[in-house]
Formats: sequence, C-alpha cells, structure tokens
Amino acid sequence: MAKNSTSYRTLLDALQRREYAPIYYLMGEEPFYIDKISDYIENYALKEDEKTFNQTIFYGKDANIGTIINAAKQFPMGASHQVIIVKEAQQLKNIDELQFYLKQPLPTTLLVFCHKNGKLDRRTKVAGEIEKKGVLFVSDKIYDDQVPKWIIDYLAEKKVTIAAKAAEMLSEFLGNDLSRIANELEKLIITKPSNVASITPELVEKNIGISKDFNNFELVKALTNNDILKSNRIIRYFSTNERANPVSVTLVVLFNFFSNLLVYHALPDKNNEIVAKALSINAYFVKDYAQASRRFPSTKTEQIISLIRNYDAQSKGVNSPSAESGELLKELIYKILH
Repeated sequence: MAKNSTSYRTLLDALQRREYAPIYYLMGEEPFYIDKISDYIENYALKEDEKTFNQTIFYGKDANIGTIINAAKQFPMGASHQVIIVKEAQQLKNIDELQFYLKQPLPTTLLVFCHKNGKLDRRTKVAGEIEKKGVLFVSDKIYDDQVPKWIIDYLAEKKVTIAAKAAEMLSEFLGNDLSRIANELEKLIITKPSNVASITPELVEKNIGISKDFNNFELVKALTNNDILKSNRIIRYFSTNERANPVSVTLVVLFNFFSNLLVYHALPDKNNEIVAKALSINAYFVKDYAQASRRFPSTKTEQIISLIRNYDAQSKGVNSPSAESGELLKELIYKILH
C-alpha cells in the first residue's frame, strides 16, 4: 500500500465511524486511493435528502480559492454538516490562501481537496495547517514488485483468495495502475464459479486474456529450470504477439528477477521469512530464487544483469537503430542460457 501520513485503512475506518475532520487534503501520484476516499465521503457522509443543500462539488480549473473558502464558512441546512469537494485541486490557484481559513475552520464543514499527479510542498504553511487541523493524505505509486501482494490483500478484504502464480500473471500484465487492477479483480470475482475456491491462472487466462503458459512469469521459470525448449517457445510467442508482450516489460521483469537473485546470493541467512522480507516478495516464491541460485551463481547473475542493461539500451535504439525487438530478446535469452 502507498505510504501515507494517515494510512488509507485508518482513514476509511474513521470515516465509517463518522469521525470527521474539517479538512481532507488528498494528494499524490496514485489516484486510486484519492478517488476511493473522496467517493466514500461524497456517497456516505450525508443522507440522500441532505445532499441537495449541503453538498457542493468544485473543479480546480474553474473555481477560485476565495469562492471555496466562502462556501466552507456557510452553515449546513437541515443536516449536521455540509460537504465540499474540490476535484482536480492541482489546478487550483493561490492555494496558500487556505491557511487563513484553517486558523479557525468550521467544524460543521467537511472540506475535501483531490490533488492528483502531484503534491503540496509539505514545508509550506498551508500544508502545516492542514496537518494540524485535519488530514493530509499522501497516495504514492506502489512499486511493481509490491503489486502481487497488493492483489492478494485486495482480494482478501473481499474474502477471496488467489493463487500466487495468478497474482504474478496479473501484476506482469497490468503493471501498477491500481484502478485498472481493481477493475479486473472485480471482473474475476464476478466470473469466478461459486464452486471454485480460489482465483486460478486458468480463470485469469479465460477472463483477462493472459496466456497461463506464455508469459514473463513462465519465461523466468523456464530459465531457472534451464528449459531451453520452453524458453524458446515463449520467446517465439512473444515475437508474434509483440503488442501484448512488449519487450520493454520483459526486460523489466528479467532485470527485477536477476537483481533480486543477486541480493539473494548476498544474504547470509537464506531463511524463507528473511528472504521474502529482503526481496519484498511472497514467501511462496523464495523456492524459485533458491533454485535459480544453483543455476546462476553470483558471477553469472552479475553478467546477466549487465546483458539485460545492454539489450535494454539496444531496444531503445542505442548503438542498434535497426534491431528488431524480437531478435534482441532471442539473443539475450540465448546468452542467459549458455
């Protein structure tokens, strides 16, 4: 989960208990949590019959801070509080003027700012006042290697389990766009047969369109097993389906795996729990690194990382302007295996 001054779960729990702050400033590069929090406030802070006179939506591009502050100073009509939501707050000018309102914010107003694709400078006075009087929530992008765990945790909250391989397949295919991932997970929840206990790679293949046999997860596994035939089959599949299997993604997956393997080699204690924590992976996959370490000693691992960097540069046209991505990947895999 993203790193926040107030965590998403803590904040949502407080909202569900109807423990409100006078201001919520939601900011960061990951819009998923910003939308989830603002949507919850918009949908549940007021009853439906209270919203007509007590809920106002502004858009940063069209609003000015003075108008928003004046609205925030109004008292609710026929309700315990009013809700003001400022969407696209990153486009709002003169946000520093908000600090004067925050010296004595109206406790019956919930003032919510949704600032996406950026952050307030936390050294400013207005940021300091927000933290004193309300909630300053930071929603950062999560790293690619954190996505499988995020998928597992997201589904666990909905009382659904998922096979580790299926989580890896989704992570590889969908990247770290949490909104997109959540949409696909909801699709899987709906389409999962009631007699199936867990989301499997087969369900992912059927409903999301990811091949359970020809993907980067399986490529890494084939390399670790020194399965030359399967490695070449996967690479051929990739070269005939380049749009669905871009070489840039494959190179990132390979780089992350072998970088982790180098860390594994350096760990004095290979205990599953210690390795999983050091590599930020599910403990289920520790055995893959143990096996890979026997196939690729540390010196060979360092060479592979150097190769991946070199081929990544070539795939971007450096010293190889006319090279086809499929051919580059074939060369790289050959050198890794031999």
